[in-house]
Amino acid sequence: MMPRLSSIVPESCLLIVVGLLVGGLMKLVAEVPPVLESKIFFLYLLPPIILDAGYFMPIRQFTENLGTILMFAVVGTLWNAFFVGGLLYGVCQFEGHRLVNVDLLSCLLFGSIISAVDPVAVLAVFEEIHINELLHILVFGESLLNDAVTVVLYHLFEEFSSVGTITVMDVFLGVVCFLVVSLGGIVVGAIYGLLAAFTSRFTSHTRVIEPLFVFVYSYMAYLSAEVFHLSGIMALIACGAVTRPYVEANISHKSHTTIKYFLKMWSSVSDTLIFIFLGVSTVAGPHEWNWIFVVATLILCLVARVLGVVGLTFVINKFRIVKLTSKDQFIIAYGGLRGAIAFSLVYLLNTDHFPKRNMFLTAIITVIFFTVFVQGMTIRPLVDLLAVKKKQETKRSINEEIHTQFLDHLLTGIEGICGHYGHHHWKDKLNRFNKKYVKKCLIAGERSKEPQLIAFYHKMEMKQAIELVESGGGSKLPSAVPSTVSMQNIQPKKSPQDRALPQLSKAREDEIRKILRTNLQKTRQRLRSYNRHTLIADPYEDGWNEILIKRKRMMELEKKISQMNNYLTVPAPAPDSPTIARARLASDPQAWGLKSLTESIPTIKVDLASPQSPESFNMVDEIGKKGSQSKASEEEDGLTMKVPSMTKPRKDKTANEDDDKEPQQRLMRCLSDPGPAGEEDEEDEPFLH
Repeated sequence: MMPRLSSIVPESCLLIVVGLLVGGLMKLVAEVPPVLESKIFFLYLLPPIILDAGYFMPIRQFTENLGTILMFAVVGTLWNAFFVGGLLYGVCQFEGHRLVNVDLLSCLLFGSIISAVDPVAVLAVFEEIHINELLHILVFGESLLNDAVTVVLYHLFEEFSSVGTITVMDVFLGVVCFLVVSLGGIVVGAIYGLLAAFTSRFTSHTRVIEPLFVFVYSYMAYLSAEVFHLSGIMALIACGAVTRPYVEANISHKSHTTIKYFLKMWSSVSDTLIFIFLGVSTVAGPHEWNWIFVVATLILCLVARVLGVVGLTFVINKFRIVKLTSKDQFIIAYGGLRGAIAFSLVYLLNTDHFPKRNMFLTAIITVIFFTVFVQGMTIRPLVDLLAVKKKQETKRSINEEIHTQFLDHLLTGIEGICGHYGHHHWKDKLNRFNKKYVKKCLIAGERSKEPQLIAFYHKMEMKQAIELVESGGGSKLPSAVPSTVSMQNIQPKKSPQDRALPQLSKAREDEIRKILRTNLQKTRQRLRSYNRHTLIADPYEDGWNEILIKRKRMMELEKKISQMNNYLTVPAPAPDSPTIARARLASDPQAWGLKSLTESIPTIKVDLASPQSPESFNMVDEIGKKGSQSKASEEEDGLTMKVPSMTKPRKDKTANEDDDKEPQQRLMRCLSDPGPAGEEDEEDEPFLH
């Protein structure tokens, strides 16, 4: 009814307001409003939200930014817990007698509870503002993975407060406990995920109960982790991430749709009930208001968050290729929302060990309301004001996905050549192990093999053949197809106008996209690897380089020689021309001839003052005996320049006389002059032009 209101105020804020109104009405009619009990929250309301987030988590963005997420989730949460807890203890000591009895462990426990970012609140706000994938996965991944830190710190400080004394061994055991809680939750979730995938391999005859296995195994993973005080949220995330790729290859498309929408509906209902119960519990719950403690908690939470994000980003950017800008840091710091997890953890505290539990509850509700209302309502206009990149609504094309896979393979090969084993190398190793062993055990039938695309093509081809037969085009089919196709439903042939082309549904298009994305490009085969640090030096490498340099210099010199200009107006011939081997320029200091000169070859002298003038050359007769040269010697020496006759021959002579004087009347060839033609032999023209 009011779309502008929903665009300004987040849905979580409106649900809290509804809860406040419901709690107020129950107070007016003298009823006791229900309080959000921790068991109800942790056993029934929280698991659907976390399972939905883990099952549909973008694995690629999560793994690529895993180091940054772990830094914010582990180091950032520890910093916030000890910073807020330590300074709150100092505030309690300065305030007066009302807070003097709050000890250090109670303040540290409260700091560990209030420092964790809540995944429910982050999902509720960030999905509405459509922030880009990087910032969304950083804040949301931090809110998921800091659950292990929160659980460990919560149980440690709760145990320490009952014991009273802390030793160095207790601190060491606390660190070990953190590793056990986080890694144990992941292992439990992965085991149940593999069991769910293996069970779905045998459900082809009972498609109705396929979605049930996903929900049952995921919930069993969460309960098993909580029984052993492990991280239930980590178990759910691991179970969902491991289950999805194998289960979706086994179940039908209808079962996939059922899982998708049932998880979305279940998480949405849980999200709505959590925020409504927060509002009702605010009216119903016992409160103890202390201005100094509440205001100090709120200010310290904001300051610790900003300092933690700025300090960690300064360190993280030294190792990241894509740096986090100041705008990104602001959104990450501003998006640290608190929610119902902190409220439920405080509600679980025992009043015997923590007499100020009600004051802690009031402070946490105040922080939740401030982060959800103030930060949640203002983050959308701030994102628009800072022009932060939004999420792309359109799907990536198949071309983009194939090129992304190509770049992954290229980077994997570069890492293998360089000897650097980065995350691309280990990702390639994991994919090979998955295809070689895991898929064969967890995926049924032909789907576990690599060439899915060919099988899908045959399936589409058969379907088109059946449609063609049903439409009356059976005569166009090859003889082998009708034997495998049912011919019972052949209809009369329709006109081309009535026949419509088959259109692919959206589900079939998504299926084709998935098959093309996973099977179109095969990964390279691993060959013998080598390392640049272990390569053997070639002893002939320096000598070979010198040879290459000399060859390059010779080629450059030949290029310069070929580009030089001559004094003659006639262009210079190629170096292997026969005339160059028989003649030389007396005025040219460079030796253009390829063979040694003899005395029997005439020399041409050119006046350098006027090279274009035909009168500026002199011919020196160096031929001693013209008649003594035989025909064999002429063939050996090649073409020679001979002195032409200065008198013009008569045309009335006989052919025999012409043949006798023909050698004397032959013009000398010069450089690139091809020689006179038959008609020009009788003319007395100079041979230089």
